[in-house]
Amino acid sequence: MRKSIYLVMAMAICSLSYGQYAGQTATNMSAGDGGLGGGEIAALLGPISENRSKNQDVYADFQGSPYTSNEFAMTSMYYGDEDLGKIYYRYNALNGEVEIKNSLRESEQIKSLSRDKKVSVLVDGKKMSFMTFVTSKQKTLNGYLSTLSDDGTYKLFKRIHVKYTEGKPAANSFVKAVPSRFSQYTEYYLQKEGINRIDEIPLKNKKLLKLVDTSKREGLQNHLKENSLNIKNEADLIKAFQFLNK
Repeated sequence: MRKSIYLVMAMAICSLSYGQYAGQTATNMSAGDGGLGGGEIAALLGPISENRSKNQDVYADFQGSPYTSNEFAMTSMYYGDEDLGKIYYRYNALNGEVEIKNSLRESEQIKSLSRDKKVSVLVDGKKMSFMTFVTSKQKTLNGYLSTLSDDGTYKLFKRIHVKYTEGKPAANSFVKAVPSRFSQYTEYYLQKEGINRIDEIPLKNKKLLKLVDTSKREGLQNHLKENSLNIKNEADLIKAFQFLNK
């Protein structure tokens, strides 16, 4: 049974753990008839981490931002394929948190979306959800990926993450202080149908060829060359996956 997401968000008091972990957060979700009750939706929400300020002024003297966008934007929230309604969100790519609000009122408490792998929000029309993936350095991580293409054998995902670098005070009057900064990075990931593993794509045409089936390599190689595609460009990478999934 579907409940109003707005009412549920106003009542949500569930606390979340924000450490690094594998798998998904335990929730009150039940199989049942596939619908979500009010208490179950409440389990998707929780207060933002207590160990950091919710006031963006703390970052005023920093270069860059921990957010992909500092402003909250309206989006749709899903549990599986079920549309739970509209919310406002912004993504903290430093902490890997989707911050959400029911309205744009400054007085409203900011909550964090549960890291449940069935929960997603739309980002630029694409679903972003919590997943487990393997980086090019063979590190298995948990984080948010946006789905760029999922209509064939090869799925394509995008990850935006931010790194923090602490500043340095000026050593003397002849040297400028180095401000603390946030640097944003973009990565892309591939998953082949039937394989429960998501791997980072090295952004070189030849290395992408090594990640696909042998039967697809020659055709993809010719397609990349004939159309002057360079997968360092996101639009060209999407075109390569469109060819793979024909």
